[in-house]
Amino acid sequence: MKNVKRIAVALILFVAATGFVNAQSKIAHINVQQLLTEMPEMKAAQAELKKLQETYTADIQGSMTELQNKYNQYSNEATSKTEEENQKRAQELQGFEKNIDDARNAAMQAMQQKQQELFAPISDKAKAAIEKVAAAQGFEYVIDASPGLSLIVAKGKDLLPAVKKELGF
Repeated sequence: MKNVKRIAVALILFVAATGFVNAQSKIAHINVQQLLTEMPEMKAAQAELKKLQETYTADIQGSMTELQNKYNQYSNEATSKTEEENQKRAQELQGFEKNIDDARNAAMQAMQQKQQELFAPISDKAKAAIEKVAAAQGFEYVIDASPGLSLIVAKGKDLLPAVKKELGF
């Protein structure tokens, strides 16, 4: 009778222990920021954005140079012009400055929109690869281990190498 009780208690403890182990979730981590940075598509997108930024910068710089030239011209001619003409010229310069500011703001908005257009598919591709690798390896949760996102200890499985392999780089 004592052996039966011991076997029953041992069996209950074994079932409880295996149930507890099975109930725990498998967790992995990945530095998503590093993954995105190393993706060839991201490098190409960043190069395209840099080229677009240089174009906008050159246009705005050209306008600024033109404004400076007009300002210098108007300053030099101010003594030979009437007060009314000088006021018109000052208003013209202010309008020109406003146009430059508007162009700068439009360029910033266009850059942000282009960045979203370029980065969204890359981010989606990375997410899909992470999900595929996590599912294949049986992980239920994957935590982003990018710097500054509050992951303090990362002793678990790092999926970065497997995801990079899945993406082909």
